[in-house]
Amino acid sequence: ILETKKIGDYAEEHGIAMALHFAGTPISMMANVHSAAATENFIALEHHDVDTPWWEDLVKGIEKPIVQDGFIKVPETPGLGVDLNEEVIKEHLREGEKYFAPTPEWDKDQSWDRTWS
Repeated sequence: ILETKKIGDYAEEHGIAMALHFAGTPISMMANVHSAAATENFIALEHHDVDTPWWEDLVKGIEKPIVQDGFIKVPETPGLGVDLNEEVIKEHLREGEKYFAPTPEWDKDQSWDRTWS
């Protein structure tokens, strides 16, 4: 969040508006919302809807729908302002998947396969 804020502030110093692009969970959406709220030159948060009917149910503690009339309210509760709804995650695991299963492949095979990993 801080790095996004720094980039936005740098852009503002040079007269450039900031638009954020987002495709992810409601948790990462709230991280974007907080970055946007703290940046004076913010103009838009592009949101890719994943068409998952239970997407908003992944979090609790905020008003639903999350996006209302094109706007998202900035939560006033601590942290990102949402709580993870673990029960919804457990309900929608793919067959054979476990909740917080070990990921040893990340230790070697998939940990350095991309510049941004």
